[in-house]
Amino acid sequence: MPQQEPGTAQRFIHYMEAENHTGASQFLLLGLSNDPILQPLLFGVFLSMYLITVLGNLLIILAASSDSHLHTPMYFFLSNLSFVDICLTSSTVPKMLVNLQTQNQGISYAECLAQVYFFNIFLGMDNFLLTVMAYDRFVAICHPLNYTVIMNPWLCGLLVLMSWIIMFWVALIHVLLMKELTFSIGTEIPHFFCELTEMLKVASSDSLINNIFLYVVTALLGVFPVIGILFSYSHIVSSLLKMSSSVRRYKPFSTCGSHLCVVSLFYGTGFAVHLSSAVTHSSQSSTMASVMYTVVTPMLNPFIYSLRNKDVKGALGRLLSRAAFFP
Repeated sequence: MPQQEPGTAQRFIHYMEAENHTGASQFLLLGLSNDPILQPLLFGVFLSMYLITVLGNLLIILAASSDSHLHTPMYFFLSNLSFVDICLTSSTVPKMLVNLQTQNQGISYAECLAQVYFFNIFLGMDNFLLTVMAYDRFVAICHPLNYTVIMNPWLCGLLVLMSWIIMFWVALIHVLLMKELTFSIGTEIPHFFCELTEMLKVASSDSLINNIFLYVVTALLGVFPVIGILFSYSHIVSSLLKMSSSVRRYKPFSTCGSHLCVVSLFYGTGFAVHLSSAVTHSSQSSTMASVMYTVVTPMLNPFIYSLRNKDVKGALGRLLSRAAFFP
């Protein structure tokens, strides 16, 4: 009998660890700082950034949809990008704000899976839309006579729809694979949201299949779009340099410059996240880098497109004027 007690205890521990597959399980999000003095400051900063992100991107959507001058493929994709940026930030920041306000680091297993699912969808959509926008600029500048024929409404809608379908399935597979993992009770996640790579690091069971799928998806959906963007802009720069008039170059340079700024922010901060986690193995540095592409970049995108684009500034001015006259 004495020899059977350890086995019984081990079976009980194993059973308790397996219970994290239910919605009753809780994880602990360690967030950006455990210092109680900094909690109100972090709450104020991130609440302000979130509101600016939502308001700025919403204005871009309203301006593009209400102004007939912006009913073009480029601004159709920009409106979709603004919508996705709102959703991307909303998938992580509100939960962090609630945790900061209530001084509670807990997040349920179901909420965590939902964050992984929606965050990956919207992050992947950002990736696809930036690639499609680069292709749109390539056709507009390198094949201007065929632009309206190539970038017709049917193709634009199909490109966006296919992007959504691909990301829905990729994110779903991530979640289904993650449901097969086990986690210890009270698992701590050194992040301010349930980020997939961090979840795989803290799993109690073997996550080899999850990591393989993650690396394959990152290679296919990360490397190829970057190659596509570089290919598009190499031809765009070549075409712009061939233009004799500097006046003719100005508008293409302006629209392409805005897009390149957003691309640099998105991929630069994303690369910084993976580099910091691979080189320093510091969860804090990885978390701070994640703040850039999950919060800061979506907040800056409307400013980048509006400040460098006369069409958007004009549309925003007309939109605000109408709002002032008809409160």
